[in-house]
Amino acid sequence: MYIAMNRFKVRPGSEEEFENIWKNRETRLPQMKGFKSFHLLRGPQEEGRDHTLFASHTVWESKEDFIAWTKSQNFRDNHRSSGSGKVLTDGHPQFEGFSVVEGA
Repeated sequence: MYIAMNRFKVRPGSEEEFENIWKNRETRLPQMKGFKSFHLLRGPQEEGRDHTLFASHTVWESKEDFIAWTKSQNFRDNHRSSGSGKVLTDGHPQFEGFSVVEGA
């Protein structure tokens, strides 16, 4: 199993707009080989911080299935109109990927 994650720093007051972008966007993930699930996580909104931290993660059968997704037309179509740049503090985040340690 492989988990692909992104962390997003969202401007204070833009949290609902950011969540709505994710809730209302067209997704082609379920069409992809090896896709298992997607989750958007919202961190705590701490006083005095310049952002609220969000994380998204997808679960895949394998790293190879995830890589195939990132090279697909479905991926390009899915990300073409994310519109998230106006609510983020640091632009689009860097990808983080993790392989599951079996038996741990």
